[in-house]
Amino acid sequence: MPNASHGSLHYQAQHCPCRAPLSLLFLLALFATPASAQRERGELQIEVRDPQGQSAAAAAELVSESNQVKRNFAIPADGRYLASELAFGVYRLTVAAQGFAPWSALLDVRSEVPVRVAVVLGVAPVNMKIEVTDAATILDPSETGTIYSLGSEALREHTAAQDGRDLSDAVNDQPGWLYEANGVLHPRGSEYQVQYVLDGMPLTQNRSPAFAPSLDAGDVESMRVMTAGFPAEYGRKLGGVIELATEKNPPEGWHGRIEAGGGSFDSLSGTAEIGYTAGKNHLEFGGRGFHSDRYLDPPVLQNSTNWGNGNGFSAAYEHDFSERDRLRFTIARSETRYTVPNELVQQAAGQRQDADNTEISGQIYFQHISSENLLWTFSGSVRDASFALRSNDLATPIMVSQDRGYREGYARADVAGHAGHHDWKAGVDSLFTPVHEALIYRITDPSQFEPGTALQFAFAERHWDIEPAFYVQDNFHQGNWNVSAGLRFDHYGFVASESALSPRVGISRYIDRCKMLLHFSYDRVFQTPAMENILLASSAQVSSLNPAVLRLPVRPSRGDYFEGGISQALFAKLRLDANIFRRNFRNFADDDVLLDTGVSFPIAFNKARVFGEELRLAIAEWHRFSGFLSYSNQSAIAQGPTTGGLFLGSEAGDALTNTGKFAVTQDQRNTVRASVRAQIVKRAWAAATADYGSGLPVALDPTSIDMNFLLAQYGLGILSRVNFDRGRVQPNFSLGAAFGVELYRKESRSLNLQIAAANLTDRVNVVNFAGLFSGTAVATPRSAGAHLRFVF
Repeated sequence: MPNASHGSLHYQAQHCPCRAPLSLLFLLALFATPASAQRERGELQIEVRDPQGQSAAAAAELVSESNQVKRNFAIPADGRYLASELAFGVYRLTVAAQGFAPWSALLDVRSEVPVRVAVVLGVAPVNMKIEVTDAATILDPSETGTIYSLGSEALREHTAAQDGRDLSDAVNDQPGWLYEANGVLHPRGSEYQVQYVLDGMPLTQNRSPAFAPSLDAGDVESMRVMTAGFPAEYGRKLGGVIELATEKNPPEGWHGRIEAGGGSFDSLSGTAEIGYTAGKNHLEFGGRGFHSDRYLDPPVLQNSTNWGNGNGFSAAYEHDFSERDRLRFTIARSETRYTVPNELVQQAAGQRQDADNTEISGQIYFQHISSENLLWTFSGSVRDASFALRSNDLATPIMVSQDRGYREGYARADVAGHAGHHDWKAGVDSLFTPVHEALIYRITDPSQFEPGTALQFAFAERHWDIEPAFYVQDNFHQGNWNVSAGLRFDHYGFVASESALSPRVGISRYIDRCKMLLHFSYDRVFQTPAMENILLASSAQVSSLNPAVLRLPVRPSRGDYFEGGISQALFAKLRLDANIFRRNFRNFADDDVLLDTGVSFPIAFNKARVFGEELRLAIAEWHRFSGFLSYSNQSAIAQGPTTGGLFLGSEAGDALTNTGKFAVTQDQRNTVRASVRAQIVKRAWAAATADYGSGLPVALDPTSIDMNFLLAQYGLGILSRVNFDRGRVQPNFSLGAAFGVELYRKESRSLNLQIAAANLTDRVNVVNFAGLFSGTAVATPRSAGAHLRFVF
């Protein structure tokens, strides 16, 4: 591996195609060992009648401040309505019909078993007025941990400066989360341990822009983010969980949306979606595309060779056979093509690297309610992900060509029930994933590498990854006490073979007179290694790379998570969350780079400890204002020796003997974020944001830094933002602003314009610098964009 002072282009690659037939694996996903969905969502089955017991049409509103949900909907003449995909919590339902008194009540959604709501409207007295407040929904008294929720309005108004980062930017605003290069999210010090859950289906591979096509933020109705208190149904990747739910309550008839945007870096984007609902059938089609001249985070200010194009389409069909049986099927395809940004030396040489990643997926879901207190779900999915990278002949110091990927089959079955004070759930799941990796490189500048390093290398290998699991969990509610308890079993059978039992427990006490929730949780986690290039790092073929080679199988990471906290409602409009946490790891997961190829692969260290505090004050709606202020303090320390991964040359000699402690690349001690939104008039709003970070570590040996080489590689503008004496990049700071206006509204049709600007002071913010584990990345300079959204 090159000397650390040379740095490395930390490009993070994705996957290449396997040749197994897609149809065969789809059948496997349907008929193989069933699996458990990751979903903490329920539904309300609403039935409205008049005083004589006849069905009645009505208008209704459903609100939960803690989940950032505010739905307005019409109940048809048959008096029946299904409000689905509701995150667990407390909701206020208000029903109104002409000539009748308004009806309002608080409802608890704590299980996937549907909650039946019988609304009987009374005759309205003369001059009757009902006062409804949402203060009772600011906190969920049944929670045993802190969950940060974002509703559809917050997500629509959160426009990222760079394409593909709308959702991840919204997650990054939450306490305990921070970015590294190229939009890679790190929750509470964890590397590559983020799990997305899209409509109940887990996505455990890295979803940052360089790894996979982005998810469409416009499709997402709600998002929940959690870093502790995980139910036992969540597994495999548990640094943090991002749960996404798409719209499941479309209006009758034709409906859809059209979006278009553009801005700095010659960015253009467009989305179109159309759907049709008739009775028990719903059909949806969508397509999108984008172009940007700044897709990844470049390592220099010049932003050379850094364009990206993307496109995708999706289709979904849902049918309710009855009130008890529901079937949903979705398919999607997306592709992103981009160039890898160069350092100064590479740009001068004429280097160009082109990347292409493609993802095709299909999902089927079936739900059956066998009684008022018992629900069964069965589902399966298949996802084919591929990646290709090509260097031209002028690449320096190395030319690389890579093709890799996987075809993941996933299947599950689970059962959820309600009995007295208990809401319980149990299930089984399994992954079936054939993985393929192929790599060819040729060194063009041998002076950048240690003596004896092979000048050429070729690698190709295939292997199956099979990961079965099962779980049981129970949530107990008695008075103001809540207890969640669960047990999960996982088996990992890829480059290593290990199994584990993971107990989880959470307890909370709600103090009603103080509107305060005290909670504590313990999570035992078993986290599988990152799939990217793990076959390469584990292969005996790499012994030819250097006379000194160390290969250690990358085993799953095991951890103990502790969190204690307080959630406090203040003045019926404010919510304060304060948490302290500690995470202890064995086989702590990180990543490294193969020579100077930019091809990253997983490694592991003996142990690590992450601890800190988090504060967040949120204003739901105070007069015309809303917003939040958050602060995170975190320390993340790892300790050798190395327990997994590939090491060459001098690194191989130190890997097994170095037991020293060091700050992990995600160790940013202080992070502050703030946002304030003002509803200027009924149809116009404005917002301002601020972000501060004290800076990430610089993993360079101060005794061997070659400043002349670094200057030639990155330029003075980057080096001036690094504190070499302190061993960290300089603190980063950014101000942003946004403005939105509703240009038109009539019935269900609306047209909205939004304008946003980022980094108003045009400050140079270096995210990472010249580390073997993190590379160099520069955050977005001053930029602006506009977005137009038409809904019908």
